[in-house]
Amino acid sequence: MDRYTDQGIGNWPTIHRVRHPHRVALIDAANGAELTFEDLDLRTNALADVLRGMGIGKGDRVALVTLNSPQMLEVIFAVAKLGGVAVPINCRLQAPEVQYILGDSGARVVFSSPQTATVVAAAVDGTDVAEIIEIPSGEQRTAGEPSRYEELITGGDTERAEADVAPDDLAMLMYTSGTTGFPKGAMLTHANHHWNAINNLVAVEGVGPRDISLAGAPLFHIGALGIFSLPLLYGGGTTVVLETFTPDAWLAAVERHRVTVAFAVPAMWAAIDAALAESETDLSSLRFGLCGGAPCPVVLIESLTRRGVRFAEGFGLTETAPIACVLDIEDTVRFAGSVGKPALHVDLKVADAQGAEVPRGTIGELLVRGPNVFVGYWNKPEASAEALRDGWFFTGDLATCDDAGYYRIVDRKKDMIVSGGENVYASEVEQVMHRHPAVGEVAVIGIPDDKWGESVTAVVAVKPDAEVSEADLITWTREQIAHFKSPRAVHFVDALPRTATGKILKRDLRKRWTEDGSAVQR
Repeated sequence: MDRYTDQGIGNWPTIHRVRHPHRVALIDAANGAELTFEDLDLRTNALADVLRGMGIGKGDRVALVTLNSPQMLEVIFAVAKLGGVAVPINCRLQAPEVQYILGDSGARVVFSSPQTATVVAAAVDGTDVAEIIEIPSGEQRTAGEPSRYEELITGGDTERAEADVAPDDLAMLMYTSGTTGFPKGAMLTHANHHWNAINNLVAVEGVGPRDISLAGAPLFHIGALGIFSLPLLYGGGTTVVLETFTPDAWLAAVERHRVTVAFAVPAMWAAIDAALAESETDLSSLRFGLCGGAPCPVVLIESLTRRGVRFAEGFGLTETAPIACVLDIEDTVRFAGSVGKPALHVDLKVADAQGAEVPRGTIGELLVRGPNVFVGYWNKPEASAEALRDGWFFTGDLATCDDAGYYRIVDRKKDMIVSGGENVYASEVEQVMHRHPAVGEVAVIGIPDDKWGESVTAVVAVKPDAEVSEADLITWTREQIAHFKSPRAVHFVDALPRTATGKILKRDLRKRWTEDGSAVQR
């Protein structure tokens, strides 16, 4: 095969196999096993051959409901080599939530982990899924236990799969929570990932083929996948994959593998900071850490800086693959509260409802333009047309830009809560809680939280003559949806404050439990 007929991300391992086959691409933090670019290319060729035998071809969807592993990245590249579409799914979701995504995407094959097998088995009923393939856990990989996954790769043809893949072909569906209560599949192309990689390679102080990143945040999120992990596989660097995050495991991996760059969400950085207080871990290899997913408290940035961690922040969305804005190391304290300036190949503007730019310092909606911006929502033309207008992505985030060109997010037009790096839409949680027989009214808001960024909080008016406790509602909600979406606290009121037209005044609710009622705080 002429490797240049494939202009997608699946060609990256093939190119690096030619250029430097023995350079390490992936390291399994569970057991220290290393995959060179030659290994990665041959294994993904074999897996692509197996998937092709299962009927997967160009445009077909393959889902992953897995914990982090090098094998998860292998699946993504194998699918890409066929011109297929990878669908990473949050492994913390419950079966009905996974079932919706499998059904909406039309996935025909799904990869699971032992830890998610029960959920996946329950979720595939009524979908187009014909095959479930289990990726062995870190413990199983360390023990060398046989697995169907490895048997399939051993039986696959290592010759390069032949598929013409264009930059604008669809590479991935990344599902984001929807304001209607149903998630939307953001369609990311091969070109989106390509340009995001380029933006990463030059962001902050830049990363390159000699860098080693640590993927500790979940790879089913665009943050961990699109910040350092995919970009370093594009650039010929190395990624250490941690199955699940604990601060001790993270610190041990940095020290053992001489990690140079790492992405984490604020809750993870807070845990790392606390662990460093009791640890003598050698972090001298770490050039800088990048925080994203939610605003990072200045006190945490200052603490990490005192411990020798050079720190930068990034801002982005699933729809931007994700890098859109970066606050450099020297600015994290000086411009606290800002998300920085646009990435290299990104244009930003703050605009009014018609898309016209507003004066500096004026609040408006943040618009993003660039080759990293997604091409729409899967099977949702109306939502796509609303989000993508005149070449700009209307993010739904309210922002300002100061005279020095630094952007600041001041509120969320779409009423989204970011807790522990997870996106939570209030309307989805409200719809679930409304089903409880004792709930008359409910409003869900985000309350600033030092650990989680924002804490999901429900304000409930109970039906007349009904009784229910805070603990009862939290437990009941956790049985319906993922725990990270469920409220951490429930406040009871006689009635929710509303406007004359009946709209709930969430800002009034925030004022009652915060200092100034803002949805996003430092």
